Amino acid sequence: MSFWKSKTLAEMDTQEWESLCDGCGKCCLNKLIDDETEDLYYTNAACKLLDPSDGHCVHYVQRFNFVPSCTQVTVDNVAELTWLPDSCAYRRLHLGRELPSWHPLITGSKEAMHKAGMSIQNKVTCETKVKYIEDHIVLWPLKDIE
Repeated sequence: MSFWKSKTLAEMDTQEWESLCDGCGKCCLNKLIDDETEDLYYTNAACKLLDPSDGHCVHYVQRFNFVPSCTQVTVDNVAELTWLPDSCAYRRLHLGRELPSWHPLITGSKEAMHKAGMSIQNKVTCETKVKYIEDHIVLWPLKDIE
């Protein structure tokens, strides 16, 4: 049986926890919250450390040295990170959902995820190139398919 089906998030070891991340890159997108409605909006402006061709953080292990505000998803904070996309494996498992059919743990590679349009691959710009962040609001990160 697959570890994510037989263990809770809290029971997973570091390697298992890290492997849950599909590498979609959506969590690395800048997000906006409307002050009046508290609605969350995703943008296509990504963290400067995100490789737009594959969704990989170029300095993952040392990311906090480069981006101190980067958020580490943990078993203790996953419930509070309501800005994680519905397609996120951590969020899905926390909510009692299954991993989607395109997830790399199921398919063996990121290719199905990219083909399903579930990653940031070739859809983003670097935040340092953005003048007005509100001009970069997008809907595609909200897509969630099995």
